[in-house]
Amino acid sequence: MTGMNKGKSWGVMVLMVVVVLGIWEVRMGSAAPSAAECKEERRLGINACQPVLYGKDPSSACCERARVTHLECVCPVITSKVAALIPDINRLVRLVQGCGRNVPRHYKCGSVTTP
Repeated sequence: MTGMNKGKSWGVMVLMVVVVLGIWEVRMGSAAPSAAECKEERRLGINACQPVLYGKDPSSACCERARVTHLECVCPVITSKVAALIPDINRLVRLVQGCGRNVPRHYKCGSVTTP
């Protein structure tokens, strides 16, 4: 895998961590974020949760990003190609639980459905 593609894959994996960590936090009644706001939320989430890819537990910053990130910003970018990069959705669910949050069963976010 080339350096560029490898870096892109890591970014996608971090994005998936943010998605799964944020699944429980569906925001109701707030205005939809703009495209620029969504892009920034994804960037911040990727940066905060990157250590999770290296086997570390989510930091407080990662859990915070998961709590405030709008799902409508993340779910649309979870294509079947992105979903195929998730090695173990159950591990991601356990990480969420480690943050003290519940994950709804059978929740669909893009091309991913939680167990």
